[in-house]
Amino acid sequence: MTLIIAEIVIYYLILINLITFLVFGFDKMRAEHGWRRTPEAELLILAGMGGTPAAYAARALFRHKTRKQPFSHQLHMAAAVQLCVGVFIAVLTY
Repeated sequence: MTLIIAEIVIYYLILINLITFLVFGFDKMRAEHGWRRTPEAELLILAGMGGTPAAYAARALFRHKTRKQPFSHQLHMAAAVQLCVGVFIAVLTY
């Protein structure tokens, strides 16, 4: 049973990171064309749902949202919370 749960979690993380990466990329494209943007709250929600690695990768690749201090701080906080939760789960399951 736990193997099935682990597989579901892995597939979920792959999917949420793919979605996060694509949304960051589309938001950068929209910014360059002056089109309607994705709200920062939505980008942070995607990161908070597990898409933090993709958010960092997209920021570096697309050079997007790298100078926005409130956004950067909030993204770092989401990553820190996810790290703490991951450590907590690892300790519980060990």
